[in-house]
Amino acid sequence: MKIEIKIPAMGESISQAVIGEIFKKTGTIVAQDEEILELETDKVNQPLYAPKSGEITLTVKTGDTVSIGTVIGTVDTSKAAKEPPKEEAKEKAPPQAEITPPAPKEEKVPEKKEPVPQYDAPLRHFKEDFLQETAKSAPPQPQKAPAPTEKVTRKPMSKIRRVIAKRLLEVKQETAMLTTFNEVDMTAVSQIREKHKDAFLKKTGVKLGFMSFFAKAAAKALRAFPEVNASIDGTDILYRNTIDISIAVSTEKGLIVPVVRNVDQLSFAEVEQAIALLAKKARDSTLTIEDLQGGGFTITNGGVFGSLLSTPILNPPQSAILGMHTIQKRPVVIDDAIVIRPMMYLALSYDHRLIDGKEAVSFLVAIKAALEDPSLLLIDL
Repeated sequence: MKIEIKIPAMGESISQAVIGEIFKKTGTIVAQDEEILELETDKVNQPLYAPKSGEITLTVKTGDTVSIGTVIGTVDTSKAAKEPPKEEAKEKAPPQAEITPPAPKEEKVPEKKEPVPQYDAPLRHFKEDFLQETAKSAPPQPQKAPAPTEKVTRKPMSKIRRVIAKRLLEVKQETAMLTTFNEVDMTAVSQIREKHKDAFLKKTGVKLGFMSFFAKAAAKALRAFPEVNASIDGTDILYRNTIDISIAVSTEKGLIVPVVRNVDQLSFAEVEQAIALLAKKARDSTLTIEDLQGGGFTITNGGVFGSLLSTPILNPPQSAILGMHTIQKRPVVIDDAIVIRPMMYLALSYDHRLIDGKEAVSFLVAIKAALEDPSLLLIDL
């Protein structure tokens, strides 16, 4: 009996995968749940296991792009229980060849050397004559043509980069993405971090970063503006009942967005611990599909790379993404006085099909207000 090998569902928004390294080739006998090959997506790599024991037949090769549910081969279970072939009797050792004594070495007759000519002329004159004669007899050496200078170096895109490129293009083509901007005074948050960072690290084992403030501020704003925490499914709008925020993490394979769940119910320490754990798993390539699916809103921080301003791209099927940027001291006017404050530009990209401009701007202003007065996060106003 032949059992089909299909590409399994790999989480929401993942419709395709790339065939990575193949561990079991066609004709190999595999055991049930034995790893056959690796599937690569723009989010995570996942092994594919044999559904049954038997002889495997694959119809794909490394680098092929396949859709979820595609049949990529079969396992013939009728060949699973075959006894391993008995060891063949050892072949008799071939008879040793007769050893023939080596032929006696021929005596070498020394070659007769021509007598070295004697010159009465000084050695300097002999050298000059020799060089002149050599120059006359030596053929001219052809000059090598200069190697052409290549203006471009062509390299094939990696499998993961092809998938990322395809998905990003789909976002631009299938959503009405728009970005609104604001700036936030980070004085209050910076003072809290500076005052409590040592005690926070000693008590919790993790650093008090900026991301926990932004995650808590976003969770508060998401409760006030449910449209930002919703998504479009055909002609329906899906409103999420939980605050699950995707946090962008940079890795060698690209940007990964694991999910911190129920952010509104977590403390600052719990948020930082969850982010630290997910970031480590992302760098170690141990994230699971469950770590990556289910987010309703994304926060990305280009400021760690020095970005002053950007327009982040949506993370489908989500409808909005918040972009953090570098903190820069700038002169601002406060109570009619020019003062120097640590400022950060904020960018909110959103799907205009679902979120109106008024809601998007008001949502970003709510985040700004919570960051400039963090006490609002404590008393839940």
